Amino acid sequence: MTARSDLAQAFHDLHRPGRILVLPNAWDVGSARLVESCGAEAIATTSAGVAWAHGVADGQALPVRAVVDAVAAIARAVKIPVSADIEAGYATDPRAVGEHVAAVIGAGAVGINLEDGHESVDATTAKIAAARAAAEREGVALFINARTDTYLKKLAPPERVMEETRARAARYREAGASGIFVPRLQAPAEIRQIAAAVSLPLNVLIVPGLAPIEDLRALGVRRASAGGAVAITAYAAAKDAVEHLLSAGRYDVLLAKTGTLDMNRLLSGG
Repeated sequence: MTARSDLAQAFHDLHRPGRILVLPNAWDVGSARLVESCGAEAIATTSAGVAWAHGVADGQALPVRAVVDAVAAIARAVKIPVSADIEAGYATDPRAVGEHVAAVIGAGAVGINLEDGHESVDATTAKIAAARAAAEREGVALFINARTDTYLKKLAPPERVMEETRARAARYREAGASGIFVPRLQAPAEIRQIAAAVSLPLNVLIVPGLAPIEDLRALGVRRASAGGAVAITAYAAAKDAVEHLLSAGRYDVLLAKTGTLDMNRLLSGG
């Protein structure tokens, strides 16, 4: 197998039953190398973090070329599988989405996140099918993580949200999805029921109040993602240090961590 095929197979294997893949999402080469150095098994990008690093808001505002370039830079810098958050595919036409998927595969990604919540279920299903077809043309067993915003955006009333999530997961699986991502799914009983019902590896988003990782694994979750939380934490720490420097004229917060991380060494392969 080629190195890319090996990475794709390795990424699928990280979702096998009985285990859970934990993803502290990265947004640039520095954060990706840092995440890798901490022992992460794979790198997943956060669309929010990538957008912020380019000076734009999250929400498909970043040009596709910038997304592809960011993925390529990360994939060159790490040795573990890379999955790219491509939001809703940066297009409404499934053919264009397929082209964008081919581009991120060419950049080195062996997985993608593709979300609904912007269009109809039929439209999202067509995009997933186009992504799978593009991956087959590229000869890569792409892990397509189909994100459904049934909980995040309240796309169904509370009494029907689990049923709607299961229905969407079934549609997306038929179209070629490899996993199902349900941000804001949080209640243990609902997690257990959906994990048992969807017939795909279940991914949840790390949010306040979510059960610990080992409990999630026991509930049937196979992937837990930090989303934009690591990037927000980094920016928040920088904000605290800068505000302390400017308002108090002191360096305590600014210099508290400066001796704990050698980024030059990390990025030079040391």
